[in-house]
Amino acid sequence: MTQVLLIGAGNMGFAMLRTWIGMEGHRFAVVEVNESLRQRAESVGAQAYDAVSDLPVDLAANVVVIATKPQAVADAVADSRAVLGQDGLLMSVAAGITIDGMRQYAGEGPALVRCMPNTPAAIGEGMIVCCASANARSSDRALALSLLSAIGRVAFIENESLMDAVTAMSGSGPAYVFHLLEAFSAAGVAAGLPEDLAMTLAKQTVFGAAKLALASGADPAVLREQVTSAHGTTAAALSVLMNPEVGLAVLFRRAVEAARHRSLELGAE
Repeated sequence: MTQVLLIGAGNMGFAMLRTWIGMEGHRFAVVEVNESLRQRAESVGAQAYDAVSDLPVDLAANVVVIATKPQAVADAVADSRAVLGQDGLLMSVAAGITIDGMRQYAGEGPALVRCMPNTPAAIGEGMIVCCASANARSSDRALALSLLSAIGRVAFIENESLMDAVTAMSGSGPAYVFHLLEAFSAAGVAAGLPEDLAMTLAKQTVFGAAKLALASGADPAVLREQVTSAHGTTAAALSVLMNPEVGLAVLFRRAVEAARHRSLELGAE
């Protein structure tokens, strides 16, 4: 039986927890300082505690998952040493916190996995990218994969320096899509559509297009060309969206770079 301790049961922590509860071969405990969040964790069947020091004396965790704010990771990792064995696995889903940053508080024993999930994990459709420490075994990666696959797609990378770009792309990315929906819907309203209908069209169009791109495996450029007739309505719209100076590609490059830069800053704070 694998004992998993989750430290932090906010939005991301709870999204993971409620998909994990009931997983065969696993037991789950939660440490959360906020009383209402503890109660929410208990409502789905987890044992929740105010602090690591309040855990049962015989609780020995095989896995500790840190899901706190970045500023609280150091304390959470240090506290985890009391319950995590030398051959245990420590995972963090906090933005900007490096493996070296965790190592100085975790000690030399545990394997470390740095993870970047995103909010669609709340419905099991997240994108989670992970980077493991040098001492992580294949069994550690497999255990991390089994837990994280419950909340979405999982990818491992070997070059940790890419995690800031991952954070900027998929970690922050849902907010970009939500703003796209806002802008897309507002454009429909400006064209004369009722607000409710415009938002429905925006949501279903984005959802359907993304699902088609995933299901077909085709290059999005090919799918775009299949929709676009010469001198047609789509071509007229794309002449605006694909403007090489002010189009979407330019805006997305600037947005992702701004987010990547901020992720670097968070790691240095």
